Amino acid sequence: MVSIDGSIGEGGGQVLRTALTLSALTGQPVEIANIRAGRPNPGLQPQHLTAVQAAAAICQARVEGAKLGNQTLRFAPQSPPIPGTYTYDVAEVAGRGSAGAVGLVFQTVFLPLALAPGESHLTLRGGTHVPWAPSVDYLQEVFLPTVASMGLEAEVDLVAWGFYPAGGGEVRVRIRGRSGSLSPIALTDRGAVRRVWGRGVVSNLPAHIPQRMVDRARNLLARAGLRADLQPLVVRGAGPGAGIFLFVQYEHARAGFTAYGRKGLPADQVAEAACRDLLAHHETGAPVDPYLADQLLLPMALATGVSRIVTSAITRHLLTNLAVLQAFLPIRATVEGSEGRPGTVTIIRA
Repeated sequence: MVSIDGSIGEGGGQVLRTALTLSALTGQPVEIANIRAGRPNPGLQPQHLTAVQAAAAICQARVEGAKLGNQTLRFAPQSPPIPGTYTYDVAEVAGRGSAGAVGLVFQTVFLPLALAPGESHLTLRGGTHVPWAPSVDYLQEVFLPTVASMGLEAEVDLVAWGFYPAGGGEVRVRIRGRSGSLSPIALTDRGAVRRVWGRGVVSNLPAHIPQRMVDRARNLLARAGLRADLQPLVVRGAGPGAGIFLFVQYEHARAGFTAYGRKGLPADQVAEAACRDLLAHHETGAPVDPYLADQLLLPMALATGVSRIVTSAITRHLLTNLAVLQAFLPIRATVEGSEGRPGTVTIIRA
């Protein structure tokens, strides 16, 4: 049994999710202690417990400790990942309305199902656009187009918006399974800017708010020499919410940046936060944004050969994820650069 200390590195839920994914993929049982020890509310929260249940369902795992608040979990797969039709509802697990991120549940089961022979269909309910998790927009516009070059194919369709804190959103996912190893990825040169686009979105709020967000973002990006195609959008949801989602496509890479509104925060400041992150990335010349770098580690470690990416910032999240990967897989990994600075990540698997 692989033993993982959930307090390592940034001590968050990514340790749990990565361990579940790798256990399902490799068939190795795992014990995870000190789950989310670095968080104010340690232990399994609804979105984490949903990820456990999702991973267990696809490989018929025996699970001990799968209860809200638990800090220790044992997970033992009983079969290779089984493609099929699955439904996971974070609110149902919580026993109340929840904006637990469906994007993080998707991350947990995506690779096991994508590397299984057969097609899978998922219905995920909960938070579709919440802080500290990949939004549905990011999955659609950045993550999935990038990993498609490695041989991973999936489509994510947004059925209902679910902003934090009310949740109530739904996505439907189609994953085309495959056999054989993944192709390695090399993202070291981004090339010229081809397109900048995005949208400002509000749920159950006045239409002038997304308009103000996109107007401010368009002006800020124009000052930096980036012409952006930005659209305002008003949607209905379980509760109020606001966010702006910005994307940039270079010749060889994509990047995405998000900022969410909250009560009392002016729309202009929401736009400024997202633009600040986009421009900070753009100025480094690196092809891979910090969020994508972290999400690419798993497929890089599963690809045969040498994978190498250059990112605009090495994060503690990335370093933590890498430590979990090395506990499961026979890989050689190097990180050139320091935390918070641009750097290069290389993973080699024979």
